Amino acid sequence: MPDLSNIVKAYDVRGVVPDEWDESLAELFGAAFVEVVPAAAIVIGHDMRPSSPGLSAAFARGAAARGVDVTLIGLCSTDQLYYASGSLGLPGAMFTASHNPAQYNGIKLCRAGAAPVGQDTGLSQIRELVETWSDEGAPAVPAGTVAGSVTELDSLPGYAAHLKGLVDVASIRPLKVVVDAGNGMGGHTVPTVFEGLPLDVVPMYFELDGTFPNHEANPLDPKNVVDLQARVLAEGADLGIAFDGDADRCFIVDERGVGVSPSAITALVAARELGRHGGSGTVIHNLITSWSVPEVVRENGGTPVRTRVGHSFIKEEMAKTGAIFGGEHSAHYYFKDFWNADTGMLAALHVLAALGGQEGPLSALVASYDRYAGSGEINSTVADQAGRLAAVSETYGGAEGVTLDELDGLTVTAEDWWFNVRASNTEPLLRLNVEARDEATLAKVRDEVLALIRA
Repeated sequence: MPDLSNIVKAYDVRGVVPDEWDESLAELFGAAFVEVVPAAAIVIGHDMRPSSPGLSAAFARGAAARGVDVTLIGLCSTDQLYYASGSLGLPGAMFTASHNPAQYNGIKLCRAGAAPVGQDTGLSQIRELVETWSDEGAPAVPAGTVAGSVTELDSLPGYAAHLKGLVDVASIRPLKVVVDAGNGMGGHTVPTVFEGLPLDVVPMYFELDGTFPNHEANPLDPKNVVDLQARVLAEGADLGIAFDGDADRCFIVDERGVGVSPSAITALVAARELGRHGGSGTVIHNLITSWSVPEVVRENGGTPVRTRVGHSFIKEEMAKTGAIFGGEHSAHYYFKDFWNADTGMLAALHVLAALGGQEGPLSALVASYDRYAGSGEINSTVADQAGRLAAVSETYGGAEGVTLDELDGLTVTAEDWWFNVRASNTEPLLRLNVEARDEATLAKVRDEVLALIRA
């Protein structure tokens, strides 16, 4: 019996095709999914990777063979699949490996209403069934079971209309916008979503190509936004927008070609969502977003709630608190009015609408939401993660005016700065994030902590 632990992650399935998984396994995943998440029907979408159509079709066969009707929405972004799951009230499967290199593919699974399926909510049981069945195939269906139907649906117009119904698009003024789709699904969704808006869109890498010929579709890595930054300046554009491979995250570049931190976007969107919801509501943020986020939330009448890093924690807390919005440092933005799911496209529409509400440039707009000096995430390869974390804790534990908490890794907070150190779940890395009231303090704290981590 194979061990699939290498490809079944905390939140999804992801691995190299065909070395680690292939269409035969995808068919078993389809059968196992409808065993663990019982439903009369499911919806399936896929990205532009060469292996995606075959894998998603195999998954559909596995589900349909067990009597479940399948709706195929074909090429889509991950948040477009969440829209289909939410609007149709069906469990869903999205075939994508997001920003990973071309040889990878994966499956993001959800219950009806886009509720996530992770290790603790069904994914581990799905893995166990696939492992059990991989030698002999899925067990025979009960006698008399009729295979489910397989139909196709174009969900893109409905997705675009739903998003534009959640933002005052009438406030968007004429703007020149450079959009880097990274040869990913943004090239599929942006033309329809932006249609009818007063935007002069300069497209970059809109051709759907899962081999990523221009750069990796991972805007979190600075080298992958260099082309966008240069084009914004060359075009004299008002802003730039970059999407990752499955277009569920967006990254913003201002008119100077300078990246806008996801924390600043979280704060900006939080203020706007609080305004939409009558000036009150809960907003979720993970513990390594900027101090700016809870400050802006409180200033706009909201209640900030701090969580661990990771979409399962954000979505769980949103469901528990009835939060209207949530944001992460990784540019995932979650909306109550989007089934608590993440959609970078809706965040992008908020930025465009906010910029339309004032005459100045984007850099001036976001300045009030970007109040502190931040290091960004600094990764260090460390053999003894626990030992280095203990050394950092011991060093700062007795310091006056300093507090420690272990909600997620180690967070150390003082009056003028804070930092968080977290161990990677998959690699021998410690991840450091530092924020301070000024650049000099930031540099001092960052260097002190890195010296301890790398000792």
